[in-house]
This record gives sequence, structure tokens and C-alpha cells, in this order.
Amino acid sequence: MTPLETALRDEWGRLLALLVAQFRRLDLAEDSLAEAFESAARTWPDQGAPANPPAWLLTAARRRALNRLRAEAVAAKSLPLLAVEAGLTENARRVIADGSAPEEIGAVDERLRLILLCAHPSLAPEAAAALTVRLVLGVPTSDIARLFLVPTTTMAARLTRARKSLAGAAFEVPTGSVLEARISTVADIAYLAFTAAYAPGSGQDVVRATEAGEAIRLVQVLREVGPESGDLDALLALMMLQHSRRDARVDNGKLVLLPDQDRSRWHTTEIAEALALLTPMAQQAPSTPYLLQALIAAEHSIAPTAADTDWTRIAEWYEELESMTGSPVVRINRAVALAEAEGPAAGLCLLDGLQVPGHRLPAVRAELLARAGRPEEAVTAYDAALAACDNAAERDHLTHRRATLRP
Repeated sequence: MTPLETALRDEWGRLLALLVAQFRRLDLAEDSLAEAFESAARTWPDQGAPANPPAWLLTAARRRALNRLRAEAVAAKSLPLLAVEAGLTENARRVIADGSAPEEIGAVDERLRLILLCAHPSLAPEAAAALTVRLVLGVPTSDIARLFLVPTTTMAARLTRARKSLAGAAFEVPTGSVLEARISTVADIAYLAFTAAYAPGSGQDVVRATEAGEAIRLVQVLREVGPESGDLDALLALMMLQHSRRDARVDNGKLVLLPDQDRSRWHTTEIAEALALLTPMAQQAPSTPYLLQALIAAEHSIAPTAADTDWTRIAEWYEELESMTGSPVVRINRAVALAEAEGPAAGLCLLDGLQVPGHRLPAVRAELLARAGRPEEAVTAYDAALAACDNAAERDHLTHRRATLRP
């Protein structure tokens, strides 16, 4: 990874947060920082990277922001920069004066402000998720569009609307229950982004590992800059346990279900790190949706083989999770676990009367019907699943399973 690539990955959110704190304008800060990175891309390959890349980028972005403000002030025939300078914090003035490195000017606090700004209640969850990935992690708009399965132009317009919605929003860290609610929103945003990458609803990919990794990085950033939160620890453990199986989930572009995965391809270091986070909470912390999901993922991770999985315990955790959330998706997962523990008839009973959009419900029902020796009904269910499935890899899998029942 080049110094510029490292800076983009590790410093974008930190630098943008500082610029927003200084100039109180999201559009100005983002455009100026993007121009600074473009300048670095032109000059660093020939001249070499500076000794302190973040400070160089911050200084370059700040100069561009100041130049733009001067031009705007002249165009408006107003006093150049006086109001802006008056509104700067003491830290920001020091940055303007001496180009201090980000670590020297309270960057962590400002980055938390940026994360919480992206989780503003005025934004819809998907818009907030896209904006957070763009601003905090610096992911290009084209990659975000791929993550959420929309054209780049559509995502660009969505991000523009989200930025406009935040015009005038306070760039601050709330306290008490408001802070807790906003942190919870960011956690949900991160998991939404992770799920969109780890189990795409449409397209050709089985998994988009890079984008899923970026969602994990968002939670890591939030844990670094925010208050301690057991639920964030549980969420990070959950995401890492699921992500550790990414290489085994696909074989030559085809979906590989969990029981059939080559467990030697799982990332054991990530599993160990996740279990280290999870173990204390499993013994002491009260149950939360993320904790229960993490415990379920951990049960899969510690089983040496699929046959060794403790499905009875997993079914119990899903039952607790369903009672907590009332989610029909959780009911589907619980039915799968119960079918493994007690047989397909038990799982099918849980699916009776359930209505859930998409292909997941008929696909699970088809599999359980096939196991229960009811092939005609299973074929009908597979047809319903295929009609509702937009992911090419999953369609191939469903088509293959259907073909085993009726050539």
C-alpha cells in the first residue's frame, strides 16, 4: 500500500472531521480534502511522500478551503474570512498558524462528532449508512453504489441530498440518552452496510469482502473514539465471526453454504480476536440482539465440523432473540436451527403462516420440505424462491437444489 493509499484509508475521516470542525461546512471540507488528495496523487509519485502525510494533506486542504472562502467573500462583497476566523476554535487557529499534525489537535473527538453527525435522525437509515461510509471511511461514491446495488449516479444524488439535509445540523457530541441513541444508530448503520456487502441481495457476487471489511472498520473507529459500549463489542465480534468465513463462502464464484464450507479456509486469527471480545460478555453482560447473534456465530466458529454444531443451543438463542425482536427473519433462522436439532417437521411448524418478502422464506421452506420427503411441495417452494431471488449466485444454488428433486 502506498503512503497515499494508507493516508486515504487511515486518515480521511480524521482529517475531514478536523476540517468540518474548523470551517463548519461539510461541503467545503469534503471538496477541499478531495482536492488535497488529488494534488498528492499528482505530486507524491515524483517528489516522494512527505515525512508527515496527514499534516501535508491537512495543510493543503486547509489552504484550498481558505482560498474558496476568500473567493466567495469577494464575490459576495463581504469581509473576507473575519466571520469564519472568529468562529474557529483555538485548536483550529493553531492548525492554520503552524500546520500541526492531526494527532496534536484533538482529532479523536472531532472524528466522533463527524460519525454522530452522519447518524443524524433527519436521515433515513440507508442514506445515513451511505454518507457515513463516504465521509468517515473515505470510500469512493462508485464503491458505495456497488455496496448498495444502485447506479453510481443514483448514489451520488443520494449523498448530495443527505449532505443538504445536514445543513445547519449541530456538529457536536450529545450527552446522556441522546448520545446512546445516536451510538446505537451508528451501530445499526454499520451492520446494515456489512450485511449489504456480506450477503448481497442482488448482482453476481456471493460476498463483497472489501466492502464488508470497511463496515467492520467503521465499528472499530467508533469503539476507538466513542464511549465504552458492550453492545459495540458484541457487534464487532459478530461481524468479525461472520467475515472470518468469507473465503469459504465462495468456490469458483458459487455459493457454499455453512455446513459445506472448508473450515480450514476460515480466518482463525479473526475468530480468536472475536471470541476474546465475546467471552467476558457471554458470562456477565445482559442479552442484547447483537450479543445473541454473536453467540450464535461463535457456536458455529468453535465447532470443529458442521456435525459438531450444538444446534439445540443455537435454537434456544434464536428463540430468545425472536422474543426480544419479534423479527420474522429471526423466526426463519430459528426454524433452520430447530430443523437441525429436532428434524425438518419441527422447523416447518415454525414457518406455518409466516409471511416475509424475498426469496429466503420459500428457499428455507423448500429445503425443509425436501428433507421431510415431500418433493412435490419442495419443487413448488423452490420455484417461488427463484421467482423472488435477484442474486445470481443464490439463483444458481437454488436451481441446482431444485434439479436434484425433479430432473
